[in-house]
Amino acid sequence: MTNYIIDKLYNRVEERGVVCVGLDTALSYIPDHIKEGRTDSEAIFEFNKQIIDATWDVSACFKVQIAYYEALGLEGLIAYKKTLDYLRDKGEIIIADIKRGDIAATATMYAKAHFDGDFEADFITLSPYMGMDSIEPYLPYLEKGSKGVFSLVRTSNPGAEDIEYLDTTGDKKVYEVVADKITEMGKNYTGSCGYTAIGGVIGCTHVEEGKKIRSNYSNMFFLIPGYGAQGGKAEDVALYLNNGNGGVVNSSRGILLAYKKENREKEFALCAREEAIKMRDAIREAVKNI
Repeated sequence: MTNYIIDKLYNRVEERGVVCVGLDTALSYIPDHIKEGRTDSEAIFEFNKQIIDATWDVSACFKVQIAYYEALGLEGLIAYKKTLDYLRDKGEIIIADIKRGDIAATATMYAKAHFDGDFEADFITLSPYMGMDSIEPYLPYLEKGSKGVFSLVRTSNPGAEDIEYLDTTGDKKVYEVVADKITEMGKNYTGSCGYTAIGGVIGCTHVEEGKKIRSNYSNMFFLIPGYGAQGGKAEDVALYLNNGNGGVVNSSRGILLAYKKENREKEFALCAREEAIKMRDAIREAVKNI
């Protein structure tokens, strides 16, 4: 039986909880004493490094949003690569949030770029709304067991209702049709934990559907955005989990900027750790109360 990366992520959640630390690092987030005497690239990496060192043992994984690094050009991409390398050297699980959605040869090149070489990650995010053939070029990497993807299904933004919530002729919402297709595609990559290496991005901000989505897609591992800054609460997140597993919950600004709540710039990494623990424990408690 193939050992899939999803089994490793499942086990990390069992060990450390569901927190996914989002390294969506903007220069404005970084305290002045970290910036002083450093280039932009050096400052971003030093900030990320200290956040990683402070939170790795209370987090299941780290999500690195590439847009924050691309926006700074080569300086940003150097920091992006150094962050990925550091996470890998520490044995942490990396989700590269790249949201690619193209097809054919272009998608093949995206797969090579982000599953191999300088920008290698364990999981990447994809957008399937151009069709399922936008995911197929990534499947050879999944077959080896060491890589996985999270496909957008039902996102946390208000605009999700513009397309994802449209009714289809089969009395299902568009996002449900997408989830059905992803579930079917993922069956060939099922780990021993029961979840597949093709997970779904499921925002926690539409709580009325939480239990239904978790029940309907019991083999889909969820990457859950929307917690904290976007309004999602621990009790909302708990609906999308299965006995406290089956998903990871991303928090970016809530963790990275925790130090600003108490004006503790010198202790920004400690504040991030405290926030991650608070988040982890709140979600665990909410799961008990379902």
